[in-house]
Amino acid sequence: MDKKHIWQVLTLFFIFGLAFQVQAKDCYELSEGQTLYVPAYSHIYIGNKANLYQLTVTLSIRNIDPLTPINITAVDYYGTKGELIKHYLDHPLSLPSLGSTRYIILSKDKEGGSGANFIVEWSSKEQANPPIVESIMIGTQSQQGISFTSRGQVIVQKRP
Repeated sequence: MDKKHIWQVLTLFFIFGLAFQVQAKDCYELSEGQTLYVPAYSHIYIGNKANLYQLTVTLSIRNIDPLTPINITAVDYYGTKGELIKHYLDHPLSLPSLGSTRYIILSKDKEGGSGANFIVEWSSKEQANPPIVESIMIGTQSQQGISFTSRGQVIVQKRP
């Protein structure tokens, strides 16, 4: 291959590379903040008699943006009837890029119930990948164990 063909091939790779980058950016939405609803089951019902099965709940908040820190501005835990059980933050928590934090509801805590949830608010000074916010429920009784997760759902999108 002569130099002219090499430059043509490199130019095509560059053009296609830019097209793929533009396409990739369109696949996800950056944000400056959101409010999320996260289901968190402090217990579930099992068996024919609907016996309570207590669960430990871990709320996990993960900043997946590789460059931009975010601020967690609220983490509130609500019970089945919508009552506020615990307000976790008195001031914003800075979460560095690729950093994470967690909050735990112990299995002996029965206050939340089967309809418990978290409301999580986050913000950023610039556009960032929205964090992954999920709850992980784990429980064991006798020789039986159960675990499952729930993802946060955006209920308010911050507008620039």
